[in-house]
Amino acid sequence: MRLLFDIDRWQEIFQTLQKNKLRTVLAGVTIAFAILLFTLLFGIGNGLKNSFAKSFNDDAINSIFIRTGQTTKPYRGLQSGRKIQFKNDDYAYLVEEFDENVQFVSARIYKNVRAIYKSEQNNYSLRAVHPDHQFLEKTVLQQGRYINNFDLQKKSKVIVIGRLVKEDLFNNRKALGENINLNGVSYKVVGVFTDDGGDNEERIIYMPITTAQAIYGNNDYIDQLNLTYNPVLELDEAISFGNLILKKFKEKHSIDPRDQAALSVSNMAEANKGVGQFMLVLNIIILFIGIGTLIAGIIGISNIMVYIVRERTKELGIRKAIGATPNSIIGMIMMESIFVTAIAGYSGLLIGVFTLKAIGKSLEDYFIINPSVENYVVVGATIILIIAGTIAGYIPAKRAARIKPIVALNDE
Repeated sequence: MRLLFDIDRWQEIFQTLQKNKLRTVLAGVTIAFAILLFTLLFGIGNGLKNSFAKSFNDDAINSIFIRTGQTTKPYRGLQSGRKIQFKNDDYAYLVEEFDENVQFVSARIYKNVRAIYKSEQNNYSLRAVHPDHQFLEKTVLQQGRYINNFDLQKKSKVIVIGRLVKEDLFNNRKALGENINLNGVSYKVVGVFTDDGGDNEERIIYMPITTAQAIYGNNDYIDQLNLTYNPVLELDEAISFGNLILKKFKEKHSIDPRDQAALSVSNMAEANKGVGQFMLVLNIIILFIGIGTLIAGIIGISNIMVYIVRERTKELGIRKAIGATPNSIIGMIMMESIFVTAIAGYSGLLIGVFTLKAIGKSLEDYFIINPSVENYVVVGATIILIIAGTIAGYIPAKRAARIKPIVALNDE
Protein backbone atom coordinates (compact mmCIF):
# COMPACT_ATOMS: atom_id res chain seq x y z
CA MET A 1 0.00 0.00 0.00
CA ARG A 2 2.91 2.35 0.78
CA LEU A 3 4.18 1.92 -2.78
CA LEU A 4 0.93 3.31 -4.15
CA PHE A 5 1.66 6.68 -2.53
CA ASP A 6 5.40 6.69 -3.25
CA ILE A 7 5.79 9.77 -5.45
CA ASP A 8 9.34 8.87 -6.42
CA ARG A 9 8.22 5.44 -7.57
CA TRP A 10 5.44 6.93 -9.72
CA GLN A 11 7.82 9.47 -11.26
CA GLU A 12 10.15 6.62 -12.12
CA ILE A 13 7.28 4.65 -13.70
CA PHE A 14 6.18 7.62 -15.82
CA GLN A 15 9.75 8.21 -16.96
CA THR A 16 10.06 4.55 -17.95
CA LEU A 17 6.75 4.64 -19.86
CA GLN A 18 7.74 7.84 -21.65
CA LYS A 19 11.11 6.40 -22.58
CA ASN A 20 9.46 3.28 -24.03
CA LYS A 21 6.50 4.82 -25.83
CA LEU A 22 6.15 2.15 -28.50
CA ARG A 23 5.83 -0.84 -26.19
CA THR A 24 3.56 1.19 -23.87
CA VAL A 25 1.27 2.02 -26.79
CA LEU A 26 1.29 -1.60 -28.01
CA ALA A 27 0.32 -2.90 -24.58
CA GLY A 28 -2.37 -0.23 -24.17
CA VAL A 29 -3.88 -0.79 -27.62
CA THR A 30 -4.07 -4.55 -27.04
CA ILE A 31 -5.97 -4.07 -23.77
CA ALA A 32 -8.21 -1.24 -25.02
CA PHE A 33 -9.14 -3.19 -28.16
CA ALA A 34 -10.08 -6.28 -26.12
CA ILE A 35 -12.35 -4.26 -23.83
CA LEU A 36 -13.78 -2.33 -26.80
CA LEU A 37 -14.74 -5.55 -28.61
CA PHE A 38 -16.13 -6.98 -25.38
CA THR A 39 -18.28 -3.88 -24.81
CA LEU A 40 -19.61 -3.77 -28.38
CA LEU A 41 -20.37 -7.49 -28.38
CA PHE A 42 -22.36 -7.46 -25.16
CA GLY A 43 -24.05 -4.17 -26.09
CA ILE A 44 -25.34 -5.56 -29.40
CA GLY A 45 -26.43 -8.75 -27.60
CA ASN A 46 -28.43 -6.67 -25.12
CA GLY A 47 -29.91 -4.74 -28.04
CA LEU A 48 -31.24 -7.99 -29.50
CA LYS A 49 -32.70 -8.88 -26.10
CA ASN A 50 -34.40 -5.48 -25.94
CA SER A 51 -35.91 -6.10 -29.39
CA PHE A 52 -37.50 -9.33 -28.23
CA ALA A 53 -38.71 -7.72 -25.02
CA LYS A 54 -40.33 -4.86 -26.97
CA SER A 55 -42.09 -7.25 -29.33
CA PHE A 56 -43.90 -8.73 -26.32
CA ASN A 57 -44.42 -5.38 -24.60
CA ASP A 58 -47.98 -4.88 -25.78
CA ASP A 59 -49.70 -7.74 -23.96
CA ALA A 60 -49.26 -9.60 -20.69
CA ILE A 61 -46.47 -12.17 -21.04
CA ASN A 62 -48.79 -14.95 -19.81
CA SER A 63 -51.59 -14.25 -22.28
CA ILE A 64 -53.63 -16.81 -24.21
CA PHE A 65 -55.85 -15.76 -27.16
CA ILE A 66 -58.66 -18.02 -28.43
CA ARG A 67 -59.90 -17.22 -31.95
CA THR A 68 -62.54 -18.78 -34.16
CA GLY A 69 -62.71 -19.58 -37.87
CA GLN A 70 -64.51 -21.98 -40.19
CA THR A 71 -64.42 -25.76 -40.04
CA THR A 72 -62.55 -27.53 -42.81
CA LYS A 73 -63.60 -31.07 -41.89
CA PRO A 74 -67.04 -32.65 -41.36
CA TYR A 75 -67.55 -33.97 -37.85
CA ARG A 76 -70.36 -35.84 -36.06
CA GLY A 77 -72.78 -35.32 -38.92
CA LEU A 78 -71.93 -31.60 -39.25
CA GLN A 79 -70.67 -30.33 -42.59
CA SER A 80 -67.39 -28.52 -43.18
CA GLY A 81 -67.48 -24.77 -43.78
CA ARG A 82 -69.32 -24.07 -40.51
CA LYS A 83 -68.49 -20.72 -38.93
CA ILE A 84 -67.69 -21.11 -35.25
CA GLN A 85 -69.29 -18.34 -33.20
CA PHE A 86 -68.41 -17.69 -29.56
CA LYS A 87 -71.19 -16.52 -27.25
CA ASN A 88 -71.48 -15.38 -23.66
CA ASP A 89 -71.82 -18.97 -22.48
CA ASP A 90 -68.32 -19.66 -23.88
CA TYR A 91 -66.97 -16.90 -21.67
CA ALA A 92 -68.83 -18.36 -18.68
CA TYR A 93 -67.54 -21.85 -19.56
CA LEU A 94 -63.95 -20.57 -19.67
CA VAL A 95 -64.31 -18.95 -16.25
CA GLU A 96 -66.00 -21.91 -14.57
CA GLU A 97 -64.13 -24.80 -16.19
CA PHE A 98 -60.59 -23.42 -15.86
CA ASP A 99 -60.92 -21.08 -12.89
CA GLU A 100 -57.96 -22.55 -10.99
CA ASN A 101 -55.46 -21.86 -13.79
CA VAL A 102 -56.90 -18.55 -15.01
CA GLN A 103 -55.66 -15.22 -13.66
CA PHE A 104 -57.61 -12.68 -15.76
CA VAL A 105 -60.18 -13.29 -18.49
CA SER A 106 -62.06 -11.11 -20.97
CA ALA A 107 -63.99 -11.45 -24.19
CA ARG A 108 -63.60 -9.07 -27.13
CA ILE A 109 -65.89 -7.66 -29.77
CA TYR A 110 -64.30 -5.70 -32.62
CA LYS A 111 -65.96 -2.75 -34.37
CA ASN A 112 -64.91 0.21 -36.48
CA VAL A 113 -66.59 3.46 -35.50
CA ARG A 114 -66.81 7.05 -36.63
CA ALA A 115 -66.18 9.25 -33.60
CA ILE A 116 -67.50 12.82 -33.55
CA TYR A 117 -66.91 15.49 -30.90
CA LYS A 118 -68.17 18.95 -31.83
CA SER A 119 -66.26 19.90 -35.02
CA GLU A 120 -63.70 17.10 -34.72
CA GLN A 121 -64.20 13.60 -36.12
CA ASN A 122 -62.16 10.53 -37.06
CA ASN A 123 -62.34 6.75 -37.53
CA TYR A 124 -61.16 4.43 -34.76
CA SER A 125 -61.10 0.78 -33.75
CA LEU A 126 -63.53 -0.13 -30.98
CA ARG A 127 -63.04 -3.02 -28.59
CA ALA A 128 -65.87 -4.09 -26.33
CA VAL A 129 -64.39 -5.93 -23.35
CA HIS A 130 -64.72 -7.06 -19.73
CA PRO A 131 -62.96 -5.18 -16.87
CA ASP A 132 -60.08 -7.73 -16.71
CA HIS A 133 -59.02 -6.63 -20.17
CA GLN A 134 -57.10 -3.76 -18.59
CA PHE A 135 -54.55 -6.23 -17.22
CA LEU A 136 -54.49 -8.44 -20.30
CA GLU A 137 -53.58 -5.52 -22.53
CA LYS A 138 -51.32 -3.82 -19.93
CA THR A 139 -53.42 -0.67 -20.28
CA VAL A 140 -52.19 2.22 -18.12
CA LEU A 141 -54.83 4.76 -17.09
CA GLN A 142 -53.70 8.33 -17.56
CA GLN A 143 -56.96 9.88 -16.35
CA GLY A 144 -60.22 8.64 -14.88
CA ARG A 145 -61.10 4.94 -14.59
CA TYR A 146 -61.52 1.77 -16.60
CA ILE A 147 -64.68 -0.18 -17.36
CA ASN A 148 -66.10 -1.92 -14.25
CA ASN A 149 -68.65 -4.60 -13.42
CA PHE A 150 -71.36 -2.00 -12.71
CA ASP A 151 -70.98 -0.79 -16.32
CA LEU A 152 -71.51 -4.38 -17.50
CA GLN A 153 -74.61 -4.88 -15.39
CA LYS A 154 -76.22 -1.59 -16.43
CA LYS A 155 -74.98 -1.76 -20.04
CA SER A 156 -73.70 1.75 -19.48
CA LYS A 157 -72.88 3.95 -22.44
CA VAL A 158 -69.37 4.75 -21.24
CA ILE A 159 -66.03 4.54 -23.03
CA VAL A 160 -62.32 4.66 -22.24
CA ILE A 161 -60.28 6.34 -24.98
CA GLY A 162 -56.61 6.15 -25.94
CA ARG A 163 -54.24 9.06 -25.48
CA LEU A 164 -54.11 9.79 -29.22
CA VAL A 165 -57.92 9.66 -29.51
CA LYS A 166 -58.02 12.40 -26.87
CA GLU A 167 -55.42 14.43 -28.76
CA ASP A 168 -57.31 14.04 -32.05
CA LEU A 169 -60.73 15.00 -30.73
CA PHE A 170 -60.03 17.22 -27.71
CA ASN A 171 -56.56 18.67 -28.32
CA ASN A 172 -55.61 20.15 -24.95
CA ARG A 173 -59.17 20.29 -23.63
CA LYS A 174 -60.59 18.10 -20.89
CA ALA A 175 -62.03 14.79 -22.11
CA LEU A 176 -63.34 13.23 -18.89
CA GLY A 177 -67.09 13.62 -18.56
CA GLU A 178 -67.52 14.73 -22.16
CA ASN A 179 -69.76 12.87 -24.63
CA ILE A 180 -68.54 11.42 -27.93
CA ASN A 181 -70.84 10.32 -30.73
CA LEU A 182 -69.93 6.84 -32.05
CA ASN A 183 -71.91 5.82 -35.13
CA GLY A 184 -74.84 7.93 -34.02
CA VAL A 185 -74.84 6.89 -30.33
CA SER A 186 -73.59 9.18 -27.55
CA TYR A 187 -71.09 7.80 -24.99
CA LYS A 188 -69.55 9.39 -21.91
CA VAL A 189 -65.74 9.40 -21.59
CA VAL A 190 -64.79 7.97 -18.18
CA GLY A 191 -61.08 7.32 -18.75
CA VAL A 192 -58.02 8.05 -20.89
CA PHE A 193 -55.27 5.43 -21.22
CA THR A 194 -51.75 4.95 -22.56
CA ASP A 195 -50.28 1.75 -23.98
CA ASP A 196 -46.66 0.74 -24.61
CA GLY A 197 -47.78 -1.06 -27.76
CA GLY A 198 -47.42 2.11 -29.82
CA ASP A 199 -49.63 4.63 -31.62
CA ASN A 200 -52.09 2.08 -33.00
CA GLU A 201 -52.90 0.84 -29.50
CA GLU A 202 -53.49 4.39 -28.31
CA ARG A 203 -56.03 5.03 -31.08
CA ILE A 204 -58.45 2.45 -29.67
CA ILE A 205 -61.73 3.00 -27.80
CA TYR A 206 -62.94 0.55 -25.14
CA MET A 207 -66.54 0.05 -24.01
CA PRO A 208 -68.43 -2.54 -21.89
CA ILE A 209 -69.03 -5.72 -23.87
CA THR A 210 -72.67 -5.90 -22.79
CA THR A 211 -73.27 -2.41 -24.15
CA ALA A 212 -71.84 -3.32 -27.55
CA GLN A 213 -73.90 -6.52 -27.67
CA ALA A 214 -77.08 -4.57 -26.96
CA ILE A 215 -76.43 -1.71 -29.38
CA TYR A 216 -74.51 -3.36 -32.22
CA GLY A 217 -76.55 -6.47 -33.00
CA ASN A 218 -78.80 -7.13 -29.99
CA ASN A 219 -77.18 -10.55 -29.47
CA ASP A 220 -74.70 -12.33 -27.19
CA TYR A 221 -72.02 -12.89 -29.83
CA ILE A 222 -68.31 -12.69 -28.94
CA ASP A 223 -65.44 -12.35 -31.43
CA GLN A 224 -62.57 -13.56 -29.28
CA LEU A 225 -61.70 -14.90 -25.81
CA ASN A 226 -58.55 -13.74 -24.02
CA LEU A 227 -57.06 -14.79 -20.70
CA THR A 228 -53.87 -14.89 -18.71
CA TYR A 229 -52.84 -18.16 -17.15
CA ASN A 230 -51.83 -18.45 -13.51
CA PRO A 231 -48.26 -17.07 -13.23
CA VAL A 232 -47.24 -19.96 -10.94
CA LEU A 233 -47.45 -22.33 -13.94
CA GLU A 234 -44.14 -23.30 -15.53
CA LEU A 235 -43.86 -22.69 -19.28
CA ASP A 236 -44.40 -26.37 -20.12
CA GLU A 237 -47.40 -26.47 -17.78
CA ALA A 238 -48.80 -23.31 -19.39
CA ILE A 239 -48.37 -24.84 -22.86
CA SER A 240 -50.20 -27.97 -21.74
CA PHE A 241 -52.93 -25.77 -20.27
CA GLY A 242 -53.35 -23.97 -23.60
CA ASN A 243 -53.61 -27.32 -25.40
CA LEU A 244 -56.26 -28.45 -22.90
CA ILE A 245 -58.32 -25.30 -23.56
CA LEU A 246 -58.14 -25.97 -27.30
CA LYS A 247 -59.22 -29.59 -26.83
CA LYS A 248 -62.14 -28.72 -24.54
CA PHE A 249 -63.47 -25.95 -26.80
CA LYS A 250 -63.25 -28.20 -29.85
CA GLU A 251 -65.32 -30.76 -27.97
CA LYS A 252 -67.79 -28.06 -26.91
CA HIS A 253 -68.29 -26.84 -30.49
CA SER A 254 -68.17 -30.29 -32.13
CA ILE A 255 -64.97 -29.62 -34.08
CA ASP A 256 -62.78 -32.38 -35.48
CA PRO A 257 -59.62 -32.58 -33.28
CA ARG A 258 -57.53 -32.51 -36.48
CA ASP A 259 -59.20 -29.33 -37.79
CA GLN A 260 -56.62 -26.53 -37.46
CA ALA A 261 -58.69 -23.72 -38.99
CA ALA A 262 -61.90 -23.82 -36.97
CA LEU A 263 -60.34 -22.83 -33.66
CA SER A 264 -56.89 -21.57 -32.72
CA VAL A 265 -55.16 -20.86 -29.44
CA SER A 266 -52.20 -18.45 -29.38
CA ASN A 267 -50.26 -19.10 -26.21
CA MET A 268 -47.58 -16.64 -25.15
CA ALA A 269 -45.95 -19.44 -23.18
CA GLU A 270 -44.92 -21.07 -26.45
CA ALA A 271 -43.43 -17.81 -27.72
CA ASN A 272 -41.71 -17.19 -24.37
CA LYS A 273 -40.22 -20.66 -24.42
CA GLY A 274 -38.92 -20.16 -27.95
CA VAL A 275 -37.50 -16.76 -27.08
CA GLY A 276 -35.97 -18.17 -23.89
CA GLN A 277 -34.22 -20.91 -25.86
CA PHE A 278 -33.00 -18.42 -28.45
CA MET A 279 -31.72 -16.04 -25.77
CA LEU A 280 -29.93 -18.92 -24.00
CA VAL A 281 -28.12 -19.81 -27.21
CA LEU A 282 -27.39 -16.13 -27.87
CA ASN A 283 -25.99 -15.67 -24.35
CA ILE A 284 -23.78 -18.73 -24.74
CA ILE A 285 -22.45 -17.44 -28.07
CA ILE A 286 -21.84 -13.96 -26.65
CA LEU A 287 -20.18 -15.40 -23.54
CA PHE A 288 -18.03 -17.72 -25.65
CA ILE A 289 -16.88 -14.93 -27.98
CA GLY A 290 -16.48 -12.53 -25.03
CA ILE A 291 -14.29 -14.99 -23.15
CA GLY A 292 -12.33 -15.60 -26.35
CA THR A 293 -11.81 -11.85 -26.71
CA LEU A 294 -10.57 -11.58 -23.12
CA ILE A 295 -8.25 -14.57 -23.57
CA ALA A 296 -6.83 -12.98 -26.71
CA GLY A 297 -6.28 -9.79 -24.71
CA ILE A 298 -4.64 -11.70 -21.85
CA ILE A 299 -2.32 -13.52 -24.27
CA GLY A 300 -1.45 -10.20 -25.90
CA ILE A 301 -0.65 -8.61 -22.54
CA SER A 302 1.42 -11.60 -21.46
CA ASN A 303 3.48 -11.64 -24.65
CA ILE A 304 4.10 -7.91 -24.50
CA MET A 305 5.07 -8.05 -20.81
CA VAL A 306 7.51 -10.91 -21.46
CA TYR A 307 9.04 -8.88 -24.27
CA ILE A 308 9.16 -5.72 -22.14
CA VAL A 309 10.95 -7.43 -19.24
CA ARG A 310 13.31 -9.20 -21.64
CA GLU A 311 14.10 -5.87 -23.30
CA ARG A 312 14.86 -4.28 -19.92
CA THR A 313 17.15 -7.03 -18.64
CA LYS A 314 20.25 -4.82 -18.69
CA GLU A 315 18.38 -1.97 -17.02
CA LEU A 316 17.21 -4.30 -14.25
CA GLY A 317 20.79 -5.55 -13.83
CA ILE A 318 22.00 -1.99 -13.30
CA ARG A 319 19.25 -1.44 -10.72
CA LYS A 320 20.32 -4.55 -8.83
CA ALA A 321 23.97 -3.54 -9.06
CA ILE A 322 23.27 -0.21 -7.34
CA GLY A 323 21.23 -1.82 -4.58
CA ALA A 324 17.69 -2.43 -5.82
CA THR A 325 16.07 -5.41 -4.11
CA PRO A 326 14.27 -8.15 -6.05
CA ASN A 327 10.97 -7.11 -4.43
CA SER A 328 11.37 -3.49 -5.49
CA ILE A 329 12.01 -4.56 -9.09
CA ILE A 330 8.99 -6.88 -9.08
CA GLY A 331 6.83 -4.17 -7.51
CA MET A 332 7.88 -1.56 -10.08
CA ILE A 333 7.11 -3.81 -13.08
CA MET A 334 3.79 -4.91 -11.61
CA MET A 335 2.74 -1.31 -10.92
CA GLU A 336 3.58 -0.40 -14.50
CA SER A 337 1.58 -3.36 -15.77
CA ILE A 338 -1.45 -2.57 -13.58
CA PHE A 339 -1.35 1.13 -14.43
CA VAL A 340 -1.19 0.56 -18.20
CA THR A 341 -3.88 -2.14 -18.06
CA ALA A 342 -6.27 -0.04 -15.96
CA ILE A 343 -5.93 3.13 -18.07
CA ALA A 344 -6.16 1.28 -21.38
CA GLY A 345 -9.07 -0.86 -20.18
CA TYR A 346 -11.04 2.17 -19.03
CA SER A 347 -10.31 3.93 -22.33
CA GLY A 348 -11.61 0.91 -24.24
CA LEU A 349 -14.73 0.93 -22.08
CA LEU A 350 -15.40 4.62 -22.74
CA ILE A 351 -14.88 4.22 -26.48
CA GLY A 352 -17.18 1.19 -26.54
CA VAL A 353 -19.98 2.92 -24.60
CA PHE A 354 -19.68 6.07 -26.75
CA THR A 355 -19.76 3.97 -29.94
CA LEU A 356 -22.91 2.14 -28.83
CA LYS A 357 -24.63 5.44 -28.09
CA ALA A 358 -23.52 6.91 -31.41
CA ILE A 359 -24.75 4.02 -33.56
CA GLY A 360 -27.71 3.00 -31.38
CA LYS A 361 -30.40 4.66 -33.52
CA SER A 362 -29.06 3.31 -36.81
CA LEU A 363 -29.07 -0.26 -35.44
CA GLU A 364 -32.85 -0.16 -34.90
CA ASP A 365 -33.23 -0.93 -38.62
CA TYR A 366 -31.55 -4.27 -37.85
CA PHE A 367 -33.83 -5.05 -34.87
CA ILE A 368 -31.22 -3.99 -32.33
CA ILE A 369 -32.88 -1.61 -29.87
CA ASN A 370 -30.98 0.49 -27.32
CA PRO A 371 -27.70 -1.47 -27.45
CA SER A 372 -26.02 -1.01 -24.08
CA VAL A 373 -24.00 -2.97 -21.60
CA GLU A 374 -24.29 -3.16 -17.85
CA ASN A 375 -21.44 -1.42 -16.05
CA TYR A 376 -20.72 -4.40 -13.82
CA VAL A 377 -20.10 -6.66 -16.85
CA VAL A 378 -17.48 -4.43 -18.44
CA VAL A 379 -15.95 -3.42 -15.11
CA GLY A 380 -15.66 -7.13 -14.29
CA ALA A 381 -13.97 -7.77 -17.64
CA THR A 382 -11.58 -4.87 -17.02
CA ILE A 383 -10.72 -6.22 -13.56
CA ILE A 384 -10.02 -9.62 -15.12
CA LEU A 385 -7.64 -7.97 -17.58
CA ILE A 386 -5.99 -6.01 -14.77
CA ILE A 387 -5.48 -9.23 -12.82
CA ALA A 388 -4.16 -10.85 -16.00
CA GLY A 389 -1.85 -7.89 -16.52
CA THR A 390 -0.64 -8.23 -12.93
CA ILE A 391 0.11 -11.91 -13.39
CA ALA A 392 1.63 -11.26 -16.79
CA GLY A 393 3.94 -8.69 -15.25
CA TYR A 394 4.70 -10.69 -12.10
CA ILE A 395 5.95 -13.91 -13.70
CA PRO A 396 8.63 -12.39 -15.99
CA ALA A 397 9.48 -9.75 -13.36
CA LYS A 398 10.14 -12.43 -10.76
CA ARG A 399 12.30 -14.30 -13.24
CA ALA A 400 14.23 -11.14 -14.07
CA ALA A 401 14.67 -10.26 -10.38
CA ARG A 402 16.49 -13.57 -9.86
CA ILE A 403 19.10 -12.86 -12.55
CA LYS A 404 22.50 -11.96 -11.15
CA PRO A 405 23.60 -8.38 -11.93
CA ILE A 406 26.73 -9.51 -13.84
CA VAL A 407 24.62 -11.75 -16.09
CA ALA A 408 22.06 -9.02 -16.70
CA LEU A 409 24.71 -6.44 -17.52
CA ASN A 410 26.25 -8.76 -20.12
CA ASP A 411 22.86 -9.37 -21.79
CA GLU A 412 22.62 -8.25 -25.40
